[in-house]
Amino acid sequence: MPTLRAMISLQPVSFKSQSVHFTTALPPLSLYIHIPWCVKKCPYCDFNSHEAKSAFPEKEYIAALTRDLEMALPQIWGRKVYTVFFGGGTPSMLSGEGVEEILRQVRMLLPLAGDAEITLEANPGTVEADKFAAFREAGVNRLSMGIQSFNDTHLKALGRIHSADEAKAAIAIAQRHFDNINLDLMYALPNQTLAQAMQDVQTALEFRPQHLSAYHLTLEPNTLFYRNPPSLPDDDASSDMQQSIEHLLAENGYQHYETSAFAQPNRRSKHNLNYWKFGDYLGIGAGAHSKISFPDKIIRQARYKQPQAYMQQVASGAPIQLENEVGRDELPFEFMMNALRLNAGFDSVLFNERTSLSLIAIQCELAEAERRGLLQRDIARIAPTLQGQRFLNDLLEIFLVDKSR
Repeated sequence: MPTLRAMISLQPVSFKSQSVHFTTALPPLSLYIHIPWCVKKCPYCDFNSHEAKSAFPEKEYIAALTRDLEMALPQIWGRKVYTVFFGGGTPSMLSGEGVEEILRQVRMLLPLAGDAEITLEANPGTVEADKFAAFREAGVNRLSMGIQSFNDTHLKALGRIHSADEAKAAIAIAQRHFDNINLDLMYALPNQTLAQAMQDVQTALEFRPQHLSAYHLTLEPNTLFYRNPPSLPDDDASSDMQQSIEHLLAENGYQHYETSAFAQPNRRSKHNLNYWKFGDYLGIGAGAHSKISFPDKIIRQARYKQPQAYMQQVASGAPIQLENEVGRDELPFEFMMNALRLNAGFDSVLFNERTSLSLIAIQCELAEAERRGLLQRDIARIAPTLQGQRFLNDLLEIFLVDKSR
């Protein structure tokens, strides 16, 4: 079965031909800011990240981000931004002054919602932890920390540069300044046992974070782990870990609202929810992706990936390397690929609001998914069953059927 990432690259599906014209309001808009540098590239990471062998050009990059945003304004003119997310790489490599300058420019150029969720991904190393007060002062109000594990052996296997004690210390420091924190954990790690996976979650729960993400380690192409696979738990062991983690977090009051996301009540990630509900996002920075809706179309964009090339392209007025319009035949799968990650599914009317298509266009696919026990629906809502959540690839593959054959 192909991974979700592989499925995205498959050929577009063929659905009933319908013209695309948005008669309802455009979807909510988020801003994503990519910081491409990290101290060390992890062997499992396939994100656009580049090791900073020496000091990285912070001022020059911030100037490029600002210019990039200025050039993008005509595409989103007048639209309010509801969430901002600093991703990477390791955004916490930025100085507090750097984050403050970026957000100052964002506020000057965009109508940012007064209660906007502003998230920054942080490395739990002690150097970055010392910056947490400055990040909060700059306007960041949500911190996402890449812990991955509290086991030093597993951290070493993952190529992480922090220790378990440093991670715990960083969380404690972060909690002095932030009341909205996400901790990223991974399971099915090299030679990991069920007991060790559960101990990681138990340790995280001692801090009572507002949000937890638990990701299954996958071997992605273009990574060191893909070229030299480590010894990983088998499918049965991984499934036991997943189900045990879900049960433990539910017992502790965390709502499992998305494939890998768990939150205390009213603490779900607003930024990620906008993705899953097929909202719009403008991405600036090296390798950043955008999805932007217009009254008559939806476009996707990708910036140049290499930091130096990106800055040069911004200077020449052309930071976008790839741009394409999402065809009407692609819209149903693209919508489902996001919305069906939500365990509670989506309101039926959202499909029409986000794609301008009627559910009639995918009645056969919905019926097939329902017949196979992967989907449940009524007049108001469509959602994956527990089986559909467990076998999400199988569910999504139904919407890749080529009807032209």
